[in-house]
Amino acid sequence: MCPLSLEETCKSILRKCEGLPLPIVAISGVLASKDMYRIGEWDLIQRSLRAEMDGNHKLKKIDQVLSLSFKDLPYYLKSCFLHLSVFPDGDGIKRMRLIRLWIAEGFVEAKEGRTLEEVAGDYFDELMSRSLLQSTRITSDGRVKECRIHHLLQQIAIQKSREQNFAIRVDEQNAFCPGKARRLSIHHGLQYSSQQNLPSSSGLRSLYMSGADKSPIKAALFCSFKLLTVLDMQSVPNLQKFPVLVNEMYLLRYISLRFTEIKTVPSSIGNLENLETLYLKHTYVTELPVEIMKLQRLRHLLVYRYENISYSHSRYGFSTPADIGTLKCLQKLAYIDANDERSHIIMRDIGKLTQLRRLCILNLRKEDGAALCSFISKLTNLVALAICSFYQDEILDLQDLNSPPPLLLRLYLKGRLLAMPHWVPTLESLVIVHLRGSCLKDDPLLSLQGLPNLVHLELQGVYDWGVLHFNVGGFRKLRQLGIDNVPDLRGIEVEEGAMPSLCQLTVQRCKLLQNVSPGIEHLTKLKVLEFLDVHDELIWKLKRCDEVAHIPEIRYGSWTDGGWDVRSVERREETAGCSQRSRGELPSCWK
Repeated sequence: MCPLSLEETCKSILRKCEGLPLPIVAISGVLASKDMYRIGEWDLIQRSLRAEMDGNHKLKKIDQVLSLSFKDLPYYLKSCFLHLSVFPDGDGIKRMRLIRLWIAEGFVEAKEGRTLEEVAGDYFDELMSRSLLQSTRITSDGRVKECRIHHLLQQIAIQKSREQNFAIRVDEQNAFCPGKARRLSIHHGLQYSSQQNLPSSSGLRSLYMSGADKSPIKAALFCSFKLLTVLDMQSVPNLQKFPVLVNEMYLLRYISLRFTEIKTVPSSIGNLENLETLYLKHTYVTELPVEIMKLQRLRHLLVYRYENISYSHSRYGFSTPADIGTLKCLQKLAYIDANDERSHIIMRDIGKLTQLRRLCILNLRKEDGAALCSFISKLTNLVALAICSFYQDEILDLQDLNSPPPLLLRLYLKGRLLAMPHWVPTLESLVIVHLRGSCLKDDPLLSLQGLPNLVHLELQGVYDWGVLHFNVGGFRKLRQLGIDNVPDLRGIEVEEGAMPSLCQLTVQRCKLLQNVSPGIEHLTKLKVLEFLDVHDELIWKLKRCDEVAHIPEIRYGSWTDGGWDVRSVERREETAGCSQRSRGELPSCWK
């Protein structure tokens, strides 16, 4: 039995092992030789696990075995693995962020018939298959959205990076920065009084300053890194102006100012003719200068932010300058604001961006719908499309899309629809459909239930159901369903054989719904049942209902003081325990 005095130390060591059997077994062997009454010996291991691995023959074996994973990598993956050393310990890393960075860093080899993004995606998948990356967030359609690297594997990446002058981390544990560094990563919490610890500007190719304090930011920005190809300043606090010296870094391929407070982009951005990614998500930029048209290599242009308002959030995009259609290499464009006197030109220019894979449009007016449909039909590579109307009651006129993009996987429509667009039920490739404020006159379930690959459906204010009925054989692959804002909804009926794959059902803002859904016992794969802002009578019945006994997790909640108060149902009891959802987090149906 573990002494109480060692419980926290043991838990800390286990967290660093993060589920890998080899480190757990090896470190257990080391700890077994320690006196359990000498707390300091155990504490030393958990505080300096890296140093212990270097000095203890048992733990060195871990290092040697894990190093084999690196040695066994093909040459094209070794740089991608070493690159993982630049990220803060334990942080989740977005898959697309890695892919864009690997391309900008020059790690990705061109292959005929494939985009660089597709090749980089293969690199990512191979690292995952080798267990060198762990998924931390998977989308409803099965895509890895976010990953992380195991603590011990990252230590190996850091060590190898230093040995090869590939990258240098500067943080609380590593304050020294050699001048030969090609890539420099400065993490949050580090304090600088000057630029003396920064490398000389002659050799630096990439600079990562994720969440770094203000002092190192100032020090870095007074340097002239003219050979820089990557500048990642994500989550840098108090950064309110676009860094002036950036405009002299002519070789830059990647700029990220995500989660900063900048408001404008200077016209001198046009000097960066090698730029491939401009990432301004969650900044206050709402307009781009016309000089952006000079960036003919631009592949990813992401300029938008969200603001939570009550149950939902508002999106803010950017006003496009004229001739955005000249950016022929664009693959992702979000969110472009169509509320402009030149809207007809914007629609025409969108049709010229034939490499687009993701397109997000805000504030579309009814009179521009037909033109947009005409030009979207030319975007044959499109896999994700999001369109929001100008006003809440503005009609989305999308009926004229006679040749929808054949590869379309994800569709998000927000605004009134006179009828379900005729082309939606024909897209057998669709896996995700979100409809908001559609106010349809006909039940959309009848046209959507036959989509053969649909796995995620969200319906908010879409149709005035009295009873929501799911037919046998409908929605064969649907795994996640959200129903929101149906004021007159009094019942949900599920026939046996309907939605056989459903794993999560969320119902929100349906105050008249007071009874457990007949047929819910047929949903044998249901893992999560969620009722938010519904009648108290329904929650009371859930606690006593045998038909939901097979569902592992049942949650309910209400919106209180600007955040969600969500609890788990403890059936047949009057009390309820809090769920793991953090207060204020919006359920997926609201996003």
